Amino acid sequence: MLDLLTLREAAAALRLSERALYDLVRRREVPCARIGGRWLFPRATLAAWVAVRVEGAPPSDPPPILAGSDDPLLAWALRESCCGLALLAEGSLAGLDALAEGRAVLAALHVPDPDGGGWNVPLIEARLPHAALVAIGWAARTQGLIVPSGNPAGLATVTDLARPGLRVALRHPRSGSHALLTHLLSEAGRRLDALTIGVRDAPDHAAIAQAVAEGRADAGFGIRAAASDPRVMFLPVIEEHFDLVMHRRDHFRADVQALLRFARTPAFAERAARLGGYDVRRLGEVMLNQ
Repeated sequence: MLDLLTLREAAAALRLSERALYDLVRRREVPCARIGGRWLFPRATLAAWVAVRVEGAPPSDPPPILAGSDDPLLAWALRESCCGLALLAEGSLAGLDALAEGRAVLAALHVPDPDGGGWNVPLIEARLPHAALVAIGWAARTQGLIVPSGNPAGLATVTDLARPGLRVALRHPRSGSHALLTHLLSEAGRRLDALTIGVRDAPDHAAIAQAVAEGRADAGFGIRAAASDPRVMFLPVIEEHFDLVMHRRDHFRADVQALLRFARTPAFAERAARLGGYDVRRLGEVMLNQ
């Protein structure tokens, strides 16, 4: 469960007045989120925000871990490149927290900006506004509906998932796919709690497809690459941006560079094409340099 502080609690923890903290919020200088009319502050991210401002503090050397979103192409590349990076696939939001707290050298994320400002960058800037970070493109991925072969329910859009009695398989709340589905439903005037949940907190995209294939759910929301089982079919909905973010000082680490070099090989492009649902032409594109 995410540990959140209210404005009053965060001000007390920082030993500031509530007015002084609100001024920092208004200038977008402190990581926070406005939810239900209240300003909330993730405790771990707030602590990391303070830590990077400690004068004279030496830069930490994070462990060789890539944290964040589940992605089969990325997992394959980590293995095949022999780069030495381990994968901790706990979701986009958890990955960004791991990066902020020094528990990972890279974070993989695909989170839309609810205000229409693109992908990933608004979240990074809000959570870590003063950290020296670089975000680079990994791939564009196709997300959509995973349904039984033949699409017996005749589904076409995400709003169809709200049909009464239709059991839906969902990723866990800290995943980018969960955030994306919530965003798409909101744009269509629907709420996530209108869905009938058949499988909750699926650990990865493969688990979504498996739940649909085994009849434990009537539909799910996930990536094209996960829908390889002949018992399911994929209905594309949106193309998303999947990016890697790191501290600038870590961009030229040997393990990070080994992964990026491998991702430029023909073998990587062939694997992406075989999995389906990937466009790797934006690989290496600098999305953020702050």
